[in-house]
Amino acid sequence: MRMLTDLTRRAMTEFEEKLRQQHEDSMHRELEALLTTTNKAEAEISRKDFDGFKKLFHRFLQVKGPSVDWAKISRPPEELIQPYDRIKARGLPDNIAVSLNKLAVVKLNGGLGTSMGCKGPKSLISVRNENTFLDLTVKQIEHLNKTFNADVPLVLMNSFNTDEDTKKILQKYKHHQVKIHTFNQSRYPRINKESLLPIAKSMGTRHGDIYASFQNSGLLDKLIAEGKEYIFVSNIDNLGATVDLFILNHLMSQPADKRCEFIMEVTDKTRADVKGGTLIQYEDRLRLLEIAQVPKTHVDEFKSVTKFKIFNTNNLWISLPAIKRLQEKNSMDLEIIVNPKTLDGGLNVIQLETAVGAAIKSFNNAMGVNVPRSRFLPVKTSSDLLLVMSNLYTLDAGSLTMSKKREFPTTPHVKLGSSFTKVQEFLARFENIPDMLELDHLTVSGDVTFGKNVSLKGTVIIIANHGDRIDIPAGAMLENKIVSGNLRILDH
Repeated sequence: MRMLTDLTRRAMTEFEEKLRQQHEDSMHRELEALLTTTNKAEAEISRKDFDGFKKLFHRFLQVKGPSVDWAKISRPPEELIQPYDRIKARGLPDNIAVSLNKLAVVKLNGGLGTSMGCKGPKSLISVRNENTFLDLTVKQIEHLNKTFNADVPLVLMNSFNTDEDTKKILQKYKHHQVKIHTFNQSRYPRINKESLLPIAKSMGTRHGDIYASFQNSGLLDKLIAEGKEYIFVSNIDNLGATVDLFILNHLMSQPADKRCEFIMEVTDKTRADVKGGTLIQYEDRLRLLEIAQVPKTHVDEFKSVTKFKIFNTNNLWISLPAIKRLQEKNSMDLEIIVNPKTLDGGLNVIQLETAVGAAIKSFNNAMGVNVPRSRFLPVKTSSDLLLVMSNLYTLDAGSLTMSKKREFPTTPHVKLGSSFTKVQEFLARFENIPDMLELDHLTVSGDVTFGKNVSLKGTVIIIANHGDRIDIPAGAMLENKIVSGNLRILDH
């Protein structure tokens, strides 16, 4: 009987292996066919991308079930996640400019502004005093370069969707004291969930792998040749992700044999961040755990603020020679995130993705730094936009900081309804941005407009029911108020 079971198991394994091989052969054929749909120069770039995708697809077929064994997860030891204050307390040397000259800033600039109702790259949306995300980034780095007489370049990782529009706009920074380079993230096809074949019949674009794209573009070698040792990587829509001299100094002051090759900035989790990836200790390495990797039975535990107290801000400091070493050895082991999507026609597809931060486990002496919340200020929605446009923040040399006039350092909780989703509609509903210095919580729902110089304090809830409209009059001061019903203010 046992022999039969072994035979059956072996037959099943052989069958699965053959099936896997079939899927891979079919995928390779389809990818070759896709390459014929494009011109020679494009095909050359795409071939490199597809080589990366083939490796990813091969690993995807090998992996069964969740990529983590929940029983092996533990909280990282304290010395691996240092409080920012401890790093800051070490102060700065007089020659910090020497360290700055070994740094390049990489901004992830692949996203479109569609979720905020805007065409084109998200980085070209105006966020403050007519400055776009990109303007603010350039100003920050230029300020650093001028202050310290340094040469910190800006590198933009564009996507197929944002590359052309971004390059057009870069002309305007010609006379700024900051060198700007761009490279494109790889293009990986979406695949049909049933057939496991690419759904595109011509070249499309999806998430690739920053490390491979960076190397393929030649920029990795170029920066190393220029004497750069680290990159600071962050999302371009995180307005809190500025170059931090204390973290930079920490990296540069380690002895050569203990060089930290990767720092992930994490911050304390609040109820709003329960889906954010967290750092764990797993098989003696620091590892990023994303919600997509968590077995269904443990999702609530993952979201708990008590067990996993921190989350990844995606502000990352990474050693350039280490990236080169890992890429050349092909030993950058990134967990695959399988992102299921349903297209408009109802077709179920999967997107194979990797998270930049997931590479942390491949680097030596990696650590987390628990930074203040102010270093995580993403603008994903018009509610976020209202906060950064308001007097809660002051703008100085491209950097936003919480106003000193605000009594407590926490950010108010703002929830604007669907009438405010698109930036144009959002702007049309405010004559100017209200005074929010003393605001704790704001909820607005329905057809609501704000007159000039409105002041909001404490908890303010404004709800216009379907068919009603509420115009908050100019100069109104609302403190701990609920406004509902209908309030029209018409010109006389």
